[in-house]
Amino acid sequence: MGSINGTLPLILVVVVMALNFTQLAGLPLLSTSSVSGRSLAETNNVSDSSRHLDDTVRVNPLDGLKKYRGGYDITNKHYWSSTAFTGIYGYAIAVLWLLCGLGYGGFLLVTRSCKSRRELKKRSPCLKQDCYLQPLLFVVVFTIFAITASCVVLGGNAKFHSRAKTVIDIIIDTADEASNTIYNTTGALKEMSSTLGEVNGSAGATGFLISTSRSLDAQAADIARQASKNRRLIDKGLKIVYIVTTAMISLTLVAVIALLVSGILKFQRARQVLLVLCWILTALCWFFFGIYFFLQNFAGDTCTALESFQQDPYNNSLSSILPCDELLSAQSVLDDVSVGIYDLVNEVNGNISRSYGNIIQICNPFSPPPMYEYQPWNCPATSIRIGDIPRVLRMLACPDTEGQTCNGGILVPASYYNTVEAYTTSIQKFLDVYPGMDSLVQCETVEDAFHEILDEHCSPLKRYVRMVWGRW
Repeated sequence: MGSINGTLPLILVVVVMALNFTQLAGLPLLSTSSVSGRSLAETNNVSDSSRHLDDTVRVNPLDGLKKYRGGYDITNKHYWSSTAFTGIYGYAIAVLWLLCGLGYGGFLLVTRSCKSRRELKKRSPCLKQDCYLQPLLFVVVFTIFAITASCVVLGGNAKFHSRAKTVIDIIIDTADEASNTIYNTTGALKEMSSTLGEVNGSAGATGFLISTSRSLDAQAADIARQASKNRRLIDKGLKIVYIVTTAMISLTLVAVIALLVSGILKFQRARQVLLVLCWILTALCWFFFGIYFFLQNFAGDTCTALESFQQDPYNNSLSSILPCDELLSAQSVLDDVSVGIYDLVNEVNGNISRSYGNIIQICNPFSPPPMYEYQPWNCPATSIRIGDIPRVLRMLACPDTEGQTCNGGILVPASYYNTVEAYTTSIQKFLDVYPGMDSLVQCETVEDAFHEILDEHCSPLKRYVRMVWGRW
């Protein structure tokens, strides 16, 4: 099987590869404490009452190793730089391991070239069984250890990738939903503007609706653009890490088994090649330890940012992709429209009561001032929804242009008839999208999505990224 000196490097590589998966728990990982005492990894011990939960204090290699304090911001290259730099432990050990391998390999080459053949022949082979049995047992034990750890890593890597993709999909899908809700609202506003123009409505009201819809469209387009960009970048990064990690661990698993077999069968040349390969793979394992340590911190940052969002959705580090603070500008539009519809319905109901008594009333979907809350379910059962007015109007009246075809209905001026029909149809279309827009402005949709992530995905996500390195 070869000399003891030839077997020791084999033992060393297998031991380090096994420990590489299971004995790295000594490095600091992200705290998973409660919200009251939680901060991001590597932050100073400062009271949460004086700052946001997602403030970060990390070394930034892109800024001369100065401290990065910009918080969680996936659109900021300095955030990515400082967070990726937290994996410096793994990166440094990987480089050191490669340098040691090069140094050791160079030492062996120099030693062999300096020795004469006579000196090599004088070396007596080890004839005792103990010279090989103990190293072989070490190799077998740690090979089994490495195989077990590799299987854990492969399983953890697959689960982490799946869970991380789910979290990203929830966040980006929420942003897309917000964008679509705004587009639906602006569509209703544009239709109202068009209707007012057709019936010679107020030029001021028409201009207000047009300018408002354009402003909201710009915000919706920006949200959709940021969501699409971030989805592509993060999906690409996760896919690369998943594929490379799976390929590397699989290759490591094959190499370790082949190394053991070549040692047992005394294939000296194959064993030497596999030793070099395993040495390189070990360096890559250390490098990917740094990558997953960085991902551990990023996952923790994301969950902390979500907690911060629930406390203050209008001033937090997720505003770059879910700008609830910018959507507040739409609140004034909703308030103005709510007040206008409330006053209009009350005025119409008052005119009906004065002229015809309480034979019929229109449902006012908004509560009395000062709240003006959308509550269409509080209307009396006998009232008529705004959207049903054209149907009821068709049953009771006809435009004067249809005088000969009108069956018993009251003839009214066509302009008046068309105006009522256009107004009520447009208002109802706006009311149909009002709940979604109101929920978006209040950030309720976003809060629900983030609540799902915090409750169902954050803890498993951090557990799986630790599991990649053999730690539950």
